[in-house]
Amino acid sequence: MPRYLTMIRIDEQNAPTDDPGPEFEERMGALFEEITKAGVMLETAALTPTSEGTRVTWSGGKVRYTDGPFTESKEVIGGYSITQARDKAEALEWTKRFLQIHPEHWTVTAEVREIAEG
Repeated sequence: MPRYLTMIRIDEQNAPTDDPGPEFEERMGALFEEITKAGVMLETAALTPTSEGTRVTWSGGKVRYTDGPFTESKEVIGGYSITQARDKAEALEWTKRFLQIHPEHWTVTAEVREIAEG
């Protein structure tokens, strides 16, 4: 079965500051339990803010390091998951369910891409 990388994109500079409440955590926990029991979820994690990151660039035969935050970036990857699904449609369905758990006034984008094997 193919594996998929889902990158959760957020606008780090305009991220919601309100607490989504315990219902959010309960719904998220239930979905993670379901997707894990289904054998789809292989790995998932949130990422630290870009202020704690470093970009490493290879250009012109030299390596350059740039410490965050990366203010020129409107959207950043705030988390990821690696799933194993029958096909892209199934991976997209799980991603849709993940996004729908979030409060309606939040903006969260997910990019789903198949991992090239071999």
